[in-house]
Amino acid sequence: MSTANLLTATRAPWTGKTLGLVVNPFAGMGGGVGLKGTDGSDILEEARRRGAQPLSGERAVRALTRFAKSATSFRLLTGSDDMGENAARAAGLEPIVVHRSTLGASGPADTRAAAAAMALWPVDLLIFAGGDGTARDILDAVDDRVPMLGIPAGVKMYSAVFGTTPENAGNLVSLFLEGSPAARVREAEVMDLDEAAMREDRLSAHLYGYARSPYERFLAQNAKAGSGFGEDAALDAVCRRVAAGMRPGCLYIVGPGTTMRRVMVALGLPATLLGVDAVLDGRLAGADLNERALLGLMEGHEARIVVGVLGGHGSLFGRGNQQISAEVIRRTGRDRITVISSIEKLIALGGAPLHVDTGNEEINALLSGYIRVETGPGRSTPFLVTT
Repeated sequence: MSTANLLTATRAPWTGKTLGLVVNPFAGMGGGVGLKGTDGSDILEEARRRGAQPLSGERAVRALTRFAKSATSFRLLTGSDDMGENAARAAGLEPIVVHRSTLGASGPADTRAAAAAMALWPVDLLIFAGGDGTARDILDAVDDRVPMLGIPAGVKMYSAVFGTTPENAGNLVSLFLEGSPAARVREAEVMDLDEAAMREDRLSAHLYGYARSPYERFLAQNAKAGSGFGEDAALDAVCRRVAAGMRPGCLYIVGPGTTMRRVMVALGLPATLLGVDAVLDGRLAGADLNERALLGLMEGHEARIVVGVLGGHGSLFGRGNQQISAEVIRRTGRDRITVISSIEKLIALGGAPLHVDTGNEEINALLSGYIRVETGPGRSTPFLVTT
């Protein structure tokens, strides 16, 4: 049945709120295998070849269950099968399918078509599971006519339209359904990064546009914030101290980002700006590693993790460093994780905690609570970590 026929066949008088759901079935598959995204059919096939598994449907279910039994009446429009229907039914909902795609062949065109179909009803809020590329496709389809909210399921999530975790995205939908003033709709940046440039270890980001999106400071993320010039000296000093304190025989897993690049520079080693490296006895043990390679290097060695904080988001694990997976963290242990951040970046979070979203409830719980963040030579501060 065509989208047009679906629209005319299932419409009925309705006085409650209408939500739309679009799931990008392939979002996030490249993260754990070190591909930094899945834009393009060739990269998707490479992710599959490396053993990547779909993640976005399960993350969508985690969000949907948070508002599935809302006291506020709503109906849910979605795409067929893995584009949303399966996740909705798994969460106990009975969705109205307004777009059908060829099973297993969903792509950006399907995302845009599904979003456009939902906007015609219209919907009060369009929810999507994916990353920055999916956000861009949704914005292309509906512009700023429909508020949108992302369930974080991709590798690149620099845009300000995402919940901090799938659960928090669902909680934000609940507030929206209730009409709570806490879930105000704001203009939010939709950012996008060039995946090809990322694979060449170059950061090429630009502002794609603005969307309307519900926001609550502890449930939704801001766009990524960079570091100011005044932070450089303190960051350089603390990174030199961390590098000098690395123990012989211990494998150090160094996360992505400009702060971690300072650690590698202090060691006199090349750094993968947007990937995960490993250091052993002052030498580079591996560059731009995926989860499998990290687990292999950990065999027979005590391991430690050194990571930075993703500015604006306040993300510790689960954004851009999915290679440092729940299993890598489990084998390392919470007490062997070093976090480095400028104090200015922490202040910019406005009192919000750091977030972890490893996809594993046990590891998320292990990481939750206060963790000490190194902010300068001889200076650190305890900072709350939540899911």
